[in-house]
Amino acid sequence: MKKTKINLPNSKATKIIYWFATIWLALGMLSTGIVQLLKQQADIELMVHLGYPVYLLTILGIWKILGVITVLIPGVRLLKEWAYAGFFFAMTGAVFSHIASGSNAIDFFGPVLLLMLTITSWYFRPIDRKSIAITL
Repeated sequence: MKKTKINLPNSKATKIIYWFATIWLALGMLSTGIVQLLKQQADIELMVHLGYPVYLLTILGIWKILGVITVLIPGVRLLKEWAYAGFFFAMTGAVFSHIASGSNAIDFFGPVLLLMLTITSWYFRPIDRKSIAITL
């Protein structure tokens, strides 16, 4: 079976989609990371409702901010893959946690939106921001 590489065209449309998704992802992760570090009462109550210890807010907040920096700076290709993976795991974990705890449907909006932005940003990232080629 022949292996073929999938190369997305480095077109203007691809760049626009990438930067649109990446900027909104960065803003979303940065703002939620800062809010988690501030430990507002609503966030503390949410963590208790989901069954997690409150100190997890600090861990998530720091990692989100570091992930945003990593995704935005040039270079560090392998670290970018880890940042995207971290965003993916954090948001799928958030969605599952809301499902398992019986949260309202509105509580899913933020994690699902950030998950979709993570996938879009990762998929449309330019060649110079990829650490590996996608092969089939």
